[in-house]
Amino acid sequence: MKTLTEKILAAHSDKRKVNTNEFVNVKVDMVLSNDVTAPLAIKEFRRLGVSKVFDSKKVIMVPDHFCPNKDIQSAEQAKLMREFAKEQGINYFEVGRMGIEHVLLPEQGFVLPRQVIVGADSHTCTYGALGAFATGMGSTDVAVAMATGEIWMKVPPTIKFSYHGKLPEWVGGKDLILYTIGDIGVDGALYSVMEFDGEVIDELPMDGRFTMANMAIEAGAKAGMFKVDGKIEEYMKQHSRHYHSERVEKSCSDENAEYSRIIEYDVSRIEPQVAFPHIPSNTKPVSHARGVKLDQVLIGGCTNGRLGDLRVAAKFLHGRQIHSDLRCIILPGSQKVYLDALREGLIETFIKAGAAVSTPTCGPCLGGHMGVLAAGERCLSTTNRNFVGRMGSPKSEVYLAGPAVAAASAIQGRIASPEEVIY
Repeated sequence: MKTLTEKILAAHSDKRKVNTNEFVNVKVDMVLSNDVTAPLAIKEFRRLGVSKVFDSKKVIMVPDHFCPNKDIQSAEQAKLMREFAKEQGINYFEVGRMGIEHVLLPEQGFVLPRQVIVGADSHTCTYGALGAFATGMGSTDVAVAMATGEIWMKVPPTIKFSYHGKLPEWVGGKDLILYTIGDIGVDGALYSVMEFDGEVIDELPMDGRFTMANMAIEAGAKAGMFKVDGKIEEYMKQHSRHYHSERVEKSCSDENAEYSRIIEYDVSRIEPQVAFPHIPSNTKPVSHARGVKLDQVLIGGCTNGRLGDLRVAAKFLHGRQIHSDLRCIILPGSQKVYLDALREGLIETFIKAGAAVSTPTCGPCLGGHMGVLAAGERCLSTTNRNFVGRMGSPKSEVYLAGPAVAAASAIQGRIASPEEVIY
């Protein structure tokens, strides 16, 4: 009896079965890098003496961290990527057509269930929301994957997380994963696969699933996995012309699969969660976080920059004003998300409320541009990390939450519960 991860890795290593902790050579379906990590990967690729990538259709580069270029150095990095992509004939998403990589690629149909995907970005695990085994790697490993189409890895154990009950209002995927990380710690799933299951997960929309898979790395996990169900099937039909429906029993763990641990939660009474500085596991229910004064609210990123997230924020901001003591920055995760939000009137809602709406970029999340914090400032962000200096000054503070808490807080000027604003 095998887990979904073991099935995928066995199929990609030409084995009938693989076992936990076994070392295997695994064929990859997609290799990803961005404007921070691609330049080093390209340099290492050149050192290998290989003239062409293993498959130009399976290598993708997205300039999303410091683009649109914030300075000369970032412009040079993007230029290097652009020229390499043209030389190799690989997929390259230029500014104006790109988005935040982990929003863009599923949306554009590049990710399929049961694939193996590696990326020179730690949040590559996002694609597990579609039943793919996806994991981040260093630029050197990605260079080898670009050259050979293979990676060398140890088969990770799988921890099963089962969520039961009924989600309270305004509690979503971000709250579930913050609650989980708060429980097990940032090393609670170290080099393991987090497999998400239970009736709560069955009902969870795709946007929430992407969020949970995205933050598996914040618990130390190698990947975050969801079985392929009707919601994933429907998403794939809408986004990928390459998707052909597979038998569900092939795209989920066997009933008697062996897990390293099984952790169960009754989530019926949990509140929206807030992660306090300076670690994602420092979580508290929002009722214990009210009153923390804020200087900035950021809504977006690869964690919560999808259309569903923006719709949640707009429910709070419609007809209301951002508090005069803070700035609110909203980042649609892709050009398509931006355009869909525009057509729905969400962008108008945000601008009328006093928010700044940006072209898709990772900039503020890593303290690069478009929202860098000064010393002593506090930001509530829907992104995924709140380490010291993550968004700017090492003397600033970052709090993490979902879009409902973020939007309510932007109105109140402090961390606030959604119920304080919506009723």
